[in-house]
Amino acid sequence: MLAYILNISGWLLLPFMDGIAKYLSSEIHFIQVVWGRYFFMLLVSFPLAFIFFRKEISFPKTISVQLFRSFFLFLSTIFFFYAISIITLAEALTLAFISPIIVTILSFFYLKEKVGIHRWTAVLIGFFGVMIIIRPGFIEINFASFSAIAAGISYAFYIIYTRKLSFTDSAVVTLLFTGIVGCIFISLVVPFYWINLELRQLLLLISLASIGTLGHFFIILSLRLGEASKLAPLGYFEISTNILVGYAFFGDLPDIWIYLGLSLIVFSGIYIFIRERKEIKKTNLFF
Repeated sequence: MLAYILNISGWLLLPFMDGIAKYLSSEIHFIQVVWGRYFFMLLVSFPLAFIFFRKEISFPKTISVQLFRSFFLFLSTIFFFYAISIITLAEALTLAFISPIIVTILSFFYLKEKVGIHRWTAVLIGFFGVMIIIRPGFIEINFASFSAIAAGISYAFYIIYTRKLSFTDSAVVTLLFTGIVGCIFISLVVPFYWINLELRQLLLLISLASIGTLGHFFIILSLRLGEASKLAPLGYFEISTNILVGYAFFGDLPDIWIYLGLSLIVFSGIYIFIRERKEIKKTNLFF
């Protein structure tokens, strides 16, 4: 039970980080917001790691995979923070939810996993959901919408590389390495967009990073207490807080097209998840 509470709490917290990022993006460049997310994440996560997971901290065993994983998560953050600086939180997150669909495609082409007709059908349904949201030919398509989709695609690559790391490095090592690599990448870029921060903006960046780190920390703790396969669908709870934050702080409410597209995307993602669990159970019968 505690695993479910921690997991849901983590997903419900993360939209508050996105809300602060969207607010700050109206005052400073989104690149500087990304820098704050990574820099202060390190300042917060290292003490947590040393207090709770000191025995699990070691040098990564698969550096190349860690680098690719961290790079794609960094790209996902860049794309998503740009998207929410232009479009609503709900629209950006809904489009980014394409990631489970992309994971299925990558699993077939990159990991050479068997993907049956049922999962390919779910992929097409999810893609149709994306088309409903952006409605090409009916509304003006902006770069922010494509950026949100790119965030989901980048996150899918991140998930693929995370699968490769699941049996080599601990989750804490992976979390710290992700923060270090992301901080290095963004520190090379941020000087070109830097402006002096007010104390209020600095405190908001610290809050943003703290909320994000705490949310991911709750998710890591939940995965120590419960099975990942049972907790995976709970990630969709993020959209509820996302809509609440968007409405409460920015007056944004999703229109009927976003709700319809979201329903199809969530349906396809959960269906893909159910099919994967069935395949795993079938495979386990032979061991």
